[in-house]
Amino acid sequence: MKVADPCGCFPTGRHYPGIAHLLKVRAVGVASELDASAPWIDLPIAFLDVETTGRNAAQDRLVEVAVVIGLRGDVIARHSWLVNPGRPIPAESTAVHGIRDEDVAGKPAFAEVANEILATLAGAIPAAYNAVFDRGFMLAELERASVRPENPPPAMRREVDWIDPLTFARELYKHEGSRALGDMAALLGIELVNAHRATDDAEAALRVLYALAKDSRVPRAYGSFIQEQRRLLRIQDEARARWRKPS
Repeated sequence: MKVADPCGCFPTGRHYPGIAHLLKVRAVGVASELDASAPWIDLPIAFLDVETTGRNAAQDRLVEVAVVIGLRGDVIARHSWLVNPGRPIPAESTAVHGIRDEDVAGKPAFAEVANEILATLAGAIPAAYNAVFDRGFMLAELERASVRPENPPPAMRREVDWIDPLTFARELYKHEGSRALGDMAALLGIELVNAHRATDDAEAALRVLYALAKDSRVPRAYGSFIQEQRRLLRIQDEARARWRKPS
């Protein structure tokens, strides 16, 4: 799909006044049912956060899922589920999120609520803070549950990029000691009372994104935002690779 970008900028987000009508950019990574030329802030954004039994999506399981929907700078819906992982929750994981075995006893397994979760993600830009973690767990759980809807939401389609405020936080606040969600929320004056509980984290991440959007370096058009995020991710991944490479 090709769209005109009304912001007058290339996919990097750099602005070139007066030539917006000449620009045609391929909207790679965007959800096809959403207008890539529209301001992303005017589109529904589904922020997902998960709490788990560990950090390995191939081996560990979800214990909590939340989806917070944002539109035009406001929270318009909150959804959350406690999930029975079918195994004991390790003490080190409970120490992080506070969810105990007794909290999920009698709660549904992921497969029982999967379609309900997916319904909340329909028609919205998928997003998460440090999205590789939450997306990885969601896709792994969906695969294990053999959930393959005929019309999957954007979050379930591998060709659709998730918005990740962490990518922009690393660029805009590169000189800060930490860009963890709690630290960015505190820096930007965003309340996060119950850190590492899914609903609170998802809402804080959404509000961090809206706060970052006030910076002129953050592209306004959905398609341009995704292209700039891709560019920044490549730079950040290359920097990490150089840092890890033995001298």
